[in-house]
Amino acid sequence: MQTTRKFFTFFLLLTLAACSVVPFSNRKRINIVPDETMLSMSLTNYNDFLTQNPPLPATDNNVKMVKEVGQKLAAAVTSFMNAKGMGADVSKYQWEFNLVKSNEVNAWCMPGGKVVVYTGLLPVAVDADGLAVVMGHEIAHAIAKHGSEQMSQQLILQLGGMTLESALANKPEATKSLFNTVFGVGSTLGTLAFSREHEYEADKLGLFFMAMAGYDPNKAVNFWERMSQNGSAAVPELLSTHPNDANRIAEMKKNLPEAMTYYKK
Repeated sequence: MQTTRKFFTFFLLLTLAACSVVPFSNRKRINIVPDETMLSMSLTNYNDFLTQNPPLPATDNNVKMVKEVGQKLAAAVTSFMNAKGMGADVSKYQWEFNLVKSNEVNAWCMPGGKVVVYTGLLPVAVDADGLAVVMGHEIAHAIAKHGSEQMSQQLILQLGGMTLESALANKPEATKSLFNTVFGVGSTLGTLAFSREHEYEADKLGLFFMAMAGYDPNKAVNFWERMSQNGSAAVPELLSTHPNDANRIAEMKKNLPEAMTYYKK
């Protein structure tokens, strides 16, 4: 009975909190975790990660590419959010873009604009356009506040319905692990914690963001074809929260005509 009551209370809170929408998709999003708390956790976990995984130097040509692509995407996203009347959502973002040495095919963006790309992604990305596909997708997760939704859901499922503040005080290591899992820190691209709905949404937003930043959204199809050849489609979609490559490519093709309306070379 107590467990049932917790779940009822949790989902009631989710319903009451679902009062904002995701840009473009207009899907109501659930966000019962305060933005300030997420930003604070992001900065702490980001700094911890970089302490253990020092970024490559700014003189590295690949680092220059990551930073250039990131800065263009950040400018495009900020301009878009301001135009949509959602500038407050990114007003406290302090964008940073780093490249770390790792064989993992991965990248992630934490709330606050903290973006890390792993060197293992570069051979699949091939060039700046391919990099923009992934970085645009990861930034879209942050802009859509998918992490806050996942944290809310996982708090009830894994930590017995604790508030985030209570979890931070009583189970700091579990909360940190949960945060890193949600944002894909240490995961391989294609096996992140986000739901299929979130992934499709981030794919769509990412296409628009890369187009606004001056990168050809058609290259997203090429990138995911390479990812498929790289082995990311090995897990059947029914056994993974992530869409398989064939399905996400088909969905991207549907969104390309709209994305191209934002494309400026």
